[in-house]
Amino acid sequence: MKTYLTLLLALGGFTTHAMASTDQAWAEHDKRVASTCLKATTLKQARVASAPAEFEDRVGYTAVLIQGRYPQAHMKNQPGAELCLYQKQSRKAFVTPWDSVQGK
Repeated sequence: MKTYLTLLLALGGFTTHAMASTDQAWAEHDKRVASTCLKATTLKQARVASAPAEFEDRVGYTAVLIQGRYPQAHMKNQPGAELCLYQKQSRKAFVTPWDSVQGK
């Protein structure tokens, strides 16, 4: 009985360790999120303005704030912000204006 318990605990430890992501994997993910979000934004001179906010795996999204300037003539080059949601499974980005949250 002790042998089975020891084996079960040992296998559980290996499984948990194997599921952990490496620092390199997270860095690659963050780079992919930034690149995809910057391609999806409508802002010019866009840059990622926040660290990624990782939602749990059941949700499957990473969020970043993008800041830049509005390209439309009527916006007169005003600064602006967009929230980008990156869907991990499809690797697609979705953006929405986010100025009102920042009090603009």
